Amino acid sequence: MKRYFIHTFGCQMNVNDSLRMGEVLGKLDYRPTPVAEEADLIILNTCSIREKAEDKMLSALGRYRTVKLSRGTLLGVGGCVAQQEKDRLLKKVPYLDFVFGPDSIARLPEILQRVQDERERVVETAWVDSEEYVFPRADPETSRGKVTEFVTVMKGCDNVCSFCVVPHTRGREVSRAFPEVLGEVADLTRVGVREVTLIGQNVNSYRGGISFAQLLLRTAEVPGIERVRFTTSHPHDLSDELIEAFRLQPKIAPHFHLPVQSGSDPVLKRMRRDYTIEQYLERLEKLREARPGIAVTTDIIVGFPGETEEDFALTLALTEKVRYENQFSFIYSPRPKTGAALREKDWGAVPHEVKIERLERLQKMQRRISAEITSALVGQEVEVLVEGASRYNPLKRFGRTPENRTVNFDGDAPAGAMVKVLVEHTTPNQLSGKQTAMLMEPMVVPPPEVERPEFPQIVA
Repeated sequence: MKRYFIHTFGCQMNVNDSLRMGEVLGKLDYRPTPVAEEADLIILNTCSIREKAEDKMLSALGRYRTVKLSRGTLLGVGGCVAQQEKDRLLKKVPYLDFVFGPDSIARLPEILQRVQDERERVVETAWVDSEEYVFPRADPETSRGKVTEFVTVMKGCDNVCSFCVVPHTRGREVSRAFPEVLGEVADLTRVGVREVTLIGQNVNSYRGGISFAQLLLRTAEVPGIERVRFTTSHPHDLSDELIEAFRLQPKIAPHFHLPVQSGSDPVLKRMRRDYTIEQYLERLEKLREARPGIAVTTDIIVGFPGETEEDFALTLALTEKVRYENQFSFIYSPRPKTGAALREKDWGAVPHEVKIERLERLQKMQRRISAEITSALVGQEVEVLVEGASRYNPLKRFGRTPENRTVNFDGDAPAGAMVKVLVEHTTPNQLSGKQTAMLMEPMVVPPPEVERPEFPQIVA
């Protein structure tokens, strides 16, 4: 029995792609292993959104070289770095066997056959035309035992923001037909899934036969689904129709990840973001009016070319004004083929030490705000969808609130149940407490027709 190990970097799209790779490999009689040293095939599913992610990938390849030399393990790189670097990766890493892009997952059998039978190093990064692209149909059995799951509804991005490599690694936007999406969601409920997150690089630009707001509303109506989430969004697609969906359907979770990237209009213009801060705040105010208490998170890039201290001060002021639940902030790093990388000298590169100092100030502010938000919940009861045992203490249970706040608590509720938890302690990033009431029992799920081995996939 041959075994595979997939090391996943990056976003939810990559996590989902790794599951699809595992399903393809299962048809080739490969089985997963949680230990890379036991694998006959190792695949690194990569992310190129930041330079640091590429560095992590190259470091991991160095570690897996020893496994290859000792076992003859096949070693491949997929995902966005593969699409970006193509055959250059084979030159950089002489012991690498194959490279394949996100559109080539279904061609893994052919790629492996060429590597093994013809003893050649393979690069397969051709785009599939939008009109011909077929979204991989997920095997619901892969999700058996999970309470929450990702469902791909679109891929690619047409915005071409000047800092972003996604259009070069994921291609143009392609939306999945809504009956396929709803069918996959229904299949997931039959193996116990209670919450789905609709994903895509620019998910609320979805155009799969109905609007994205309509897709959310229909997904919420699938029997067995208790919560619907989505990520990631662009502010210009936060339409009145989407805001109204939050008002109408309580199963659409009150959490919105709305990347702003900067608090400065001049910086946003150089980023090719087609909104001003005033417009962003107007949209956000409407959303909060429609769904009081909604938790808002964001992305912020610090040290974008030409960012002055005055520009950065506006980002701090925006963070204080909006009071984000949390934010994913990081320093700017130039990505190949992007407009910002080509214009960095013209706009003015921000010194690295200045980027780091600004990032530390921003993150310190956000930690304070996050702590103030969570500490205000002490003594309150929150609704939690139980996902299983806590990673930090197997004697405790773990789940999330509708606002996507993580909760570790004392209790005995099984995975898939909905409970009330009294919040007793908080940190900026999580709540802890004790179970006080059972709101909903987990679904009764029939056993699988075919027993399958269970190994975790390692996600970095």
